[in-house]
Amino acid sequence: MASNKAARDGEKIWKTNIDKVNAELVTLTYGTMVAQLCSDYNNNYVEVNKQLDKMGYNIGMRLIEDFFAKSGMPRCGNLRETAETISKIGFKMFLNITPTVVNWSADNKSFSLIFDENPLADFVELPNDGRAQDELWFCNIFCGILRGALEMVQMQVEVHYVSDILRGNDTTELRITLLRYLEDEMPPDDE
Repeated sequence: MASNKAARDGEKIWKTNIDKVNAELVTLTYGTMVAQLCSDYNNNYVEVNKQLDKMGYNIGMRLIEDFFAKSGMPRCGNLRETAETISKIGFKMFLNITPTVVNWSADNKSFSLIFDENPLADFVELPNDGRAQDELWFCNIFCGILRGALEMVQMQVEVHYVSDILRGNDTTELRITLLRYLEDEMPPDDE
């Protein structure tokens, strides 16, 4: 799939097939959820990151069905197509943003998504406790969402943040690495 076609498809789907929700409501609700996790885990940001990833994974496993139902897109043939589809159609459909796909590895098994904007991070300031800037990945839910969604289409991936503007970096970058293609497994017999 050509990058321009994916961008056009994403824009068309966003305009015609998606119920819109107020962005500020989503942003504030997400921020409240992260703040509550920080409180529940006594600012153990490593554990908060794990919980956000776990939540995202569960969301991603279900979100992929919604993606296919609303987009009408066929399965992608390779990781490059998948990257363009995630960037230009998936993120466009659900958040009305289009991260840039960059930094492909030589073996074409990993790439980065660079976010010029991130509605979940609007109005956010990380806690000034001397640790959050180094330990908390505020939008770690994205990692889990991508892992869960891609696992449902038989792609086992590792997803992690490389940098985040909220931490004082110049860019927000997510790194996605294909670990392996999963085989379709039949459920165990009930006998």
